[in-house]
Amino acid sequence: MFRIDKDDNSIKPLKARSFSELGFKERQHLQEWIAKYPSCLGEDLLIIQKEFAGFSDTQERLDLLALDKKGRLVIIENKLDDTGKDVTWQAMKYASYCASLKTESICGIYQDHLTKTGQPGTASELIADFLEVADLSEVTLNRGVSQRIMLIAANFRKEVTSTVLWLMNFKLQVQCFKVTPWSMGDDLFLNVEQIIPVKDTQDFVIGLADKAQDEVQTSSAEAARNTIRREFWGEVIRVMQTKSRLYDNISAGVANWIGAGSGMRGVGFNFAAAGKYGRAEIYIDRGEQSENKYVFDQLFAQCEALEAAFGGPLVWERLDHRRACRIKCETEADMFEREDWPRMIEFMTDAMVRIEKAFRDPLQKLNADVRSRTFEPEAGGDGS
Repeated sequence: MFRIDKDDNSIKPLKARSFSELGFKERQHLQEWIAKYPSCLGEDLLIIQKEFAGFSDTQERLDLLALDKKGRLVIIENKLDDTGKDVTWQAMKYASYCASLKTESICGIYQDHLTKTGQPGTASELIADFLEVADLSEVTLNRGVSQRIMLIAANFRKEVTSTVLWLMNFKLQVQCFKVTPWSMGDDLFLNVEQIIPVKDTQDFVIGLADKAQDEVQTSSAEAARNTIRREFWGEVIRVMQTKSRLYDNISAGVANWIGAGSGMRGVGFNFAAAGKYGRAEIYIDRGEQSENKYVFDQLFAQCEALEAAFGGPLVWERLDHRRACRIKCETEADMFEREDWPRMIEFMTDAMVRIEKAFRDPLQKLNADVRSRTFEPEAGGDGS
């Protein structure tokens, strides 16, 4: 840090000092400076208590407790020349203790602080003024797990910065401020610098943390869905094996479908299920769109006879905009709702038994016809 000398058109270096060599104390000095001028931390904060110890069954005290402009509690922990290695854990404990504080309790804490420090006013009115609302009934203080942590020290150990950076991935708002005393002659100066996250990139870093946490949550949700799919298909196969040998050698997976061969390449006796449906189907995808459409059209030409053999109507989907084709029997159901499983699985397995019975012989005859033909690739197929 430098002082600008306008007369000499030069800069003169200030001398970096330590709090201990200057005789400054954590509670007497640094804490008081921040309490009197909390905006040195880069935003408007309302200090509502110093040395707060209102936690049940513990004698621990947090340095400063504040509110930000969104009504969130801010736990401020001060260390002088070194953070030590436990400050993160210490602040997290305090944040957890404060998480249960309600508006009434927060007002009581602030009123006690006003009384102790001889400041006039009513806590609820002063908080409302700070939040720029007419009445505290318009806002919710300390909503959910919105608590913030600010760590202040001259030097941060790697154990602390590493932990803070990791915690930020979980949407915990933790900030680190490096405070450095400087001197020039008899004049003393204090520099307060936010080092985590770096001030100019704070929104970006928080955005990345949100994204990372969303991805963690998405990954966890997908893992849960995969577990349900595997269990669901296991039950489908179990029930199917009591009715037919078609699925004797099929294993449960985590996709939204499972399939068994029909004896004709690229034509499967498939089950498919998701959050809105469960179905048994013949799925046609031999790799070439023209070939798939030919197979479908040959079967569709036998529609009446095949549906009579099946014992009811089927849904015929030529899917002209896609490469594949489908013939299906479907019900509305949700594979992720276990109470739907008995009805859903009974419907699907019963339909599959009847589909195989109706289509097995026609597919064998069609297979010989298709193998004797040559199909030209068609432009415009999307792959499946």
